[in-house]
Amino acid sequence: MRLLQPDAAARLGEALRGFRRAALSAVYGPEAMAAADRGDYRALLAQCGDDPLGVFTRLFVAGVPVPAQAVADALAPFGFDEARECGLVWGDTEYLAGWGAQFDGDRLLFSDQLPNTTGARMREHVLGIGGASRLLLDLTLRGPVATALDVGTGCGVQALALTGHAEQVTATDLSERALAFAALNAAVNGTGLELLQGDLLAPVAGRTFDLVVANPPFVIATPGSGWTYRDGGREADGVAAELAAASTRLLNPGGTMQFLANWLHRKGEDWSERVAGWFPDEGVRVWAVEREVLDPLDYVRTWQRDSGESHDAEQAAAWLDWFEANDVEAVGFGFVTARRVTGPSEVVCEEARHAVETPWSDRVADWFAVRERAIEPEALWTARLRVADGTVLQQTAAIGGEGWDVDRQWLQQANGMRYAEEVDPLIVAFMGACDGRAEVRLQVQLLADTYGAEPAMLYAQLYPVIRRLIERGFLVL
Repeated sequence: MRLLQPDAAARLGEALRGFRRAALSAVYGPEAMAAADRGDYRALLAQCGDDPLGVFTRLFVAGVPVPAQAVADALAPFGFDEARECGLVWGDTEYLAGWGAQFDGDRLLFSDQLPNTTGARMREHVLGIGGASRLLLDLTLRGPVATALDVGTGCGVQALALTGHAEQVTATDLSERALAFAALNAAVNGTGLELLQGDLLAPVAGRTFDLVVANPPFVIATPGSGWTYRDGGREADGVAAELAAASTRLLNPGGTMQFLANWLHRKGEDWSERVAGWFPDEGVRVWAVEREVLDPLDYVRTWQRDSGESHDAEQAAAWLDWFEANDVEAVGFGFVTARRVTGPSEVVCEEARHAVETPWSDRVADWFAVRERAIEPEALWTARLRVADGTVLQQTAAIGGEGWDVDRQWLQQANGMRYAEEVDPLIVAFMGACDGRAEVRLQVQLLADTYGAEPAMLYAQLYPVIRRLIERGFLVL
């Protein structure tokens, strides 16, 4: 299936070459664009003329009717009849956009429908750029790689972003219509993709990659719900489990997989143990971060609104019955990054529902960089540590008979992950001397002399805490 043949897609790309976010900002101004991002198009429309940029802005940004002749003139050399036949525009004497159009940096992407618009969707609907896809764009590592794979590409959002730093990009999707949009968007943006149709990883069986990304259909739905863009067709959180299990056989040595996921919170089972259990025992280092959690009722309501099915009480009841029968208390949403390594697997799961300094890709890079350094007891013994920039010590104290009595102390980060970590007076004293000059062994010896302790025993007590503070970015090697 193709929305347009390659020559027609190339002509459409030529017609739309000047229609980019930077051009709109330059002509209409950042304030008008900021208002349009919030759904207020008044300032934008007040400035739109009949030139191609103005026509495309009215069609694809504001979504207002445009006279047929103005559309035809703006689309040249792409034919007006071609535009109507493929569904790009529709109408009679005035025309509306038939596809959603969005920007990712300097790329223009078409889809069936803009995100956060409910109702009237096809089962094979192809979404544009939404909150989940923007999160994956933000957290994807952007170092140069030879081969990259986008699983469940949709309209090609992630795949096209990968072309900026990968020599070869492969994208898969179960939906033929999704691959048609991905092919169109590749042509419009003047780049090439290897597009393969099939279920999840089936089209690339036996192949390996340096980088794998996926915004898969991760919604935990009742069997037979059938929204291709959303429901993975597996039981419970099986899509994420399948991706995780394939990590070591899908990645080249040192390769990285990054995907979004939902996971169950079941009675008597910690979600972190569930996620950790998806991965092989050997060969992978994993960081799984939960960004939000919903109870079953809120989860069902959220996804019924997404598909325009809020009126379907019978479906909601069946969905909730399934959660109850499977002892599900909540559903978590987050992301997983897995790297192919040698030796036993390490899986770290944590909650991070607070605001974090973006881009997330920097946080991911920092997390793996720390764990690739030698921080075992012997190596740390001779290390020179310093307190990370932006780390502050905060205290609470109550007034007592002898003045202020400090009852709690914690470290707080002003940047990065913005963690908070409670610490005791011994760690406060240790960190007070972490200026990057003295070796840890000398600091421990001084503390041992101060507290009348044996250095080896004191180090055994301090080491796990120091290591955690390094891993969480409070101390820098």
